[in-house]
Amino acid sequence: MLGKKKNENSPSPISAFNVIGEGTIIKGDITSSGDLRVDGIIEGTVNTKSKFVLGPNGKVTGDINAKNADISGLIVGHVNINEVLYLKSSAKINGDIDTNKLIIESGGEFNGKCIMGKSSNKVSDINHEKIPQEASKTAI
Repeated sequence: MLGKKKNENSPSPISAFNVIGEGTIIKGDITSSGDLRVDGIIEGTVNTKSKFVLGPNGKVTGDINAKNADISGLIVGHVNINEVLYLKSSAKINGDIDTNKLIIESGGEFNGKCIMGKSSNKVSDINHEKIPQEASKTAI
């Protein structure tokens, strides 16, 4: 726009990329608007509006809420992914999964319940049609 200068010093919150390195332990919740990669240990809830990546040595004890996720490490808690959850061969999840799409490499594990699809497609929301009584009767 005319007359307005772009502030080059202010970072774009969506383009942020955050890394929790191996050997780092965080006790508490994490909220991010950008991508998040964890190679360390988190004891708490992880919320990101973008992609969550858990490295092979990473561990999360708590819930995960993200747009997309690539998991190679261990999660103990509920995993809620809006789009695609990718479990690599070294991934282990002990907890329920709620995602739109799930991809599991050979060797990837999860112990819990899995609900897939958009919220309107979930089992509790499906409206099963009943067969009319007349249609189920046969002439003798």
